[in-house]
Amino acid sequence: MNPGTTRRTVLATAAALGAAVALPLSLSAGTAHASAGDAAALRGRWHTLLTGGPGLDLADERIAAAVARIGRAATTAAKGLDPTATGGLFPDLTSTTLSNHVTTSFKRLATIATAWAVPGTPQYGDTALRDLLLGGIDWMLTNRYGPGHTRFDNDWDWEIGSALALSDATVLLYDTLGTERLTRITTAVLHYTPDPNLWRADRQIATGANRVWISTVVAVNAVLRDDGDALARVRDALSDVEGSGANSVLAFNDASAAAAGTGEGFYSDGSFLQHYKHPYTGGYGKELLNNLSRLLNLLAGTEWTVTDPDLDNVRVWVDEGFDPLLARGDVLASVCGREIARPSKQGHASAQTVIEAVLRLIPGFPGETAERFTALVKQWIAEDTYRDFLAVTDLASLVAARQVIGSAVPARGPLVAHKQHPRMDKAAHHRPSFALGISAYSTRIYNYESIQNENLHGWHLSDGMVLLHTDDLGHYSEDYWPTVDPTRLPGTTVLAGRPADAAGQRTTSTADWAGGAALPGTTLGAYGMELRAYGSSLRALKSWFCLDDVIACVGSGITADAGTAETVVENRKLRDPAAALLVNGTAAPSGAGWSAQLDKVRWLHLAGTGGYVFPETVTLKGLREDRTATWREINLKYGTDTPVTRPYLTLWQDHGTAPAGADYFWLQAPAASAERTRLWSAAPPVKLVARTTAVHAVRRCADGLLAANFWAAGAAQELTADGPASVLVRPEGKTVTVSLSDPTQLRSAVTVELAGRFTLASADPGVSVVPVTNGIRITADTAGRFGSTLNLTLKRS
Repeated sequence: MNPGTTRRTVLATAAALGAAVALPLSLSAGTAHASAGDAAALRGRWHTLLTGGPGLDLADERIAAAVARIGRAATTAAKGLDPTATGGLFPDLTSTTLSNHVTTSFKRLATIATAWAVPGTPQYGDTALRDLLLGGIDWMLTNRYGPGHTRFDNDWDWEIGSALALSDATVLLYDTLGTERLTRITTAVLHYTPDPNLWRADRQIATGANRVWISTVVAVNAVLRDDGDALARVRDALSDVEGSGANSVLAFNDASAAAAGTGEGFYSDGSFLQHYKHPYTGGYGKELLNNLSRLLNLLAGTEWTVTDPDLDNVRVWVDEGFDPLLARGDVLASVCGREIARPSKQGHASAQTVIEAVLRLIPGFPGETAERFTALVKQWIAEDTYRDFLAVTDLASLVAARQVIGSAVPARGPLVAHKQHPRMDKAAHHRPSFALGISAYSTRIYNYESIQNENLHGWHLSDGMVLLHTDDLGHYSEDYWPTVDPTRLPGTTVLAGRPADAAGQRTTSTADWAGGAALPGTTLGAYGMELRAYGSSLRALKSWFCLDDVIACVGSGITADAGTAETVVENRKLRDPAAALLVNGTAAPSGAGWSAQLDKVRWLHLAGTGGYVFPETVTLKGLREDRTATWREINLKYGTDTPVTRPYLTLWQDHGTAPAGADYFWLQAPAASAERTRLWSAAPPVKLVARTTAVHAVRRCADGLLAANFWAAGAAQELTADGPASVLVRPEGKTVTVSLSDPTQLRSAVTVELAGRFTLASADPGVSVVPVTNGIRITADTAGRFGSTLNLTLKRS
């Protein structure tokens, strides 16, 4: 028996979640080839995705504006198009060593073909333009793409990028192609991308987003060739039927057969990894969701409908994976991989892709999920006042978005949550006035990705980087990544100096401790990492205790054999170049070029950003500068050579040369007023309890909450631990809630003792308690929990 047979039987009998999508087809079971009418209907679905479909209301201002955008884009794309040229179809895309020139050529043809196919554009139905497009396709097939040509550079361009763009253009121009040209096109695509399970020249197993991309190419090509068997293989490839589910893109990687795969894809905690160990929700993850939503739309209601029960996991992807990583239209950069170094991914472009994908998913998840997704999309669109989604999205998504916005379902409201993703060493903290992301790495996760000559200065993206999102929604747009000082990213502890381009990329730490604990239903969390810097002897223990509107930042054990160690308090691109910086209430100079040593600092306030309280006075260094750079400096592949200049304010603590056991402690108060910051300086809302190489701990004054990260066995006042652990203890009247985890993800059990008289009220499975002389001993079974938090509630006796 084929090893996939049993799984296939299960899939065939499951509920078809995608059946509610429009244009359902009724096809006889076992048909290898759809009828001409069925194939035309499938092409029609894809055509609708590309053009918005028939019956567009051109009198609608939003529709008219979108149609005009398509026309303008086509005009730009058509510049220089010359099917009679010898060096290249476009004068700026002539390389025979850079494969993205091939993909970009096809993308331009698809852009022009879209305008030709959309009523209302200047190009609509233009016969001369049609002939130019056909000539362009012929030129590419003759000179660059197909069985007679040798691939070069990046496999992605040949098997995915070029294939998708050419297939889109083919659907748009289908009725004008003729049989011979159509056969030539589909044969060329099939040459590079014949199997939805495999890719690359050496036919590796396709995983994660690459598997969905490949499947999409095969599916559209199958529709064009009227090949039902190929569509069946696409459906099964999503579940990896041939591999017994090991590389299913629908199953969680930490569950069932998928645990035997490469680890690329989604996890049950909402994490997403690609390229083995890179956090990539905002890069490959969004592309997986995007293309899967298009495939589900194409196949819904047909013989090839995706019926895998694991398709239901998509709900978790959206709720636990994407939602916590979006901050008012921006995706946290710590999960976007090398895409942060691409000019085209600025300005909330990645979030646009996520929104478009969820819009496509809504019809396929009827009922409560559809309502929740509708509320979510409404919120995402409304809260991004930096970039108007309706003014930039494609026509099909615009039509769907207008329907969602006009529905009776209310918007979800701002996200207020603390979410940790243990499987990718990241945390996100959302409050009504700000969001904050923390980026770590460990033995389990790579530090950053720099391949294809991209993201050349990502050295410290996971060295404790803290990205603060305020009402300055364009902060991480408008050329932030090429202009920010990459050696002083906010929150990081580093050795001064500039590594070589791409130094240390794709490296895991030698430390296991990265993660934390979160109190469910609150915005209370403890997070931390043991930093062992790449390429140096720098070591540090770093904690962030996220206590609603205050983040307590604690560091200890900062040690290096040589070099000057620094911890960066802030590095902010200034919306207002003259934004006021108050130091203990006194304004610092606001002009570019200011630098100073700031002695006996008790509090700082930066207008438009928030406050910083130093319960122990500290010496800091400050710098205002206009930083000039080009995108080419961080991305040789897609960067431009145009210099851009942006104003920055940087504040850091200098730990000196070759420090031995240096430390730090401050309270970050995002979005706080200067007056609130001053008051908190006089009476800090959080006090330091412990800052050693065994434990970091703080206590919130208002309610006595104790938060602790244990690096080893130790004690923090009434709380002790037998080894590495992250613990929150929150008293509420006559009850105490305890949340704890094993951030090393290596321990079979974590044991802590809490002084006092308690009885157990409730506990998660795997948590047990026994009384001891001075209190209660709590033992949590952490084996196989992968850093997730376990909780219990105690009653005071």
